[in-house]
Amino acid sequence: GPRRRARVRGADLAVELREHEHGDTVRAVNNYAHSLLKLRRFEEAKALLRKTMPVARRVLGENNETTLRMRTIYAAALHRDDAATLDDLREAVTTLEDTERTARRVLGGAHPDTGWIERALQNARAMLRARETPPGSA
Repeated sequence: GPRRRARVRGADLAVELREHEHGDTVRAVNNYAHSLLKLRRFEEAKALLRKTMPVARRVLGENNETTLRMRTIYAAALHRDDAATLDDLREAVTTLEDTERTARRVLGGAHPDTGWIERALQNARAMLRARETPPGSA
């Protein structure tokens, strides 16, 4: 069915990425991961991005827009998952803090991606605070 085709397509992209490590392929993987995020298929998105983020850094560079987007999507997959652990939420916040600093420096505060990253960071921090605050102590 469609899920299997999507999984196979993701595997094909990952193989192509390893073979060629082209920027276009990194962007294609990033777009696919974003689609998985929208479909709330968090585990698949996280697994794909864990494999490809180091490649994006190497091929495109730490400061590249696609690399920054990839890190933001990864953090969103961490904190939007209902099954997220405290460690997942902390990793999401840490990732987004670092990504936001880089985006602000490289893209500027007015860039739409910087605003998107800031909103994701606010959401992740709110989720972490809510989880860290014991019931009745707020």
